[in-house]
Amino acid sequence: MEDFDELILENLIKLTRSSEKKFKQGNFKGAIDDKMKANAILKSKSCDEKTIEKYKEELSRLYSSKFDLIFDHKLKIDEIKINEIVKMLEDKSKEKLRNLDYKGAIKALRRAEKYLSN
Repeated sequence: MEDFDELILENLIKLTRSSEKKFKQGNFKGAIDDKMKANAILKSKSCDEKTIEKYKEELSRLYSSKFDLIFDHKLKIDEIKINEIVKMLEDKSKEKLRNLDYKGAIKALRRAEKYLSN
């Protein structure tokens, strides 16, 4: 079972890094597609809490920055508010996607992930 969890984590990390690479290259549709696949895996029943925590650690490494306003903001708000912000950003991403604004959609999802990272 642990091998299965490791495989899921590897796939999540691979999709996230692929999404970041595509985002930086300007391929916003490809970036949002990869990000949505990763989110689908995260929300599936096959993904347990331990895997999610390891994934959040990977997000922290991926999005680490010397000047991170979201990290500073997270220190001042509670978990409930963080979850509200993440939900709002995910909804915003879906709305942008319906309007075929791939760049806006991926930006909103990336911002939501920054709130989820450790």
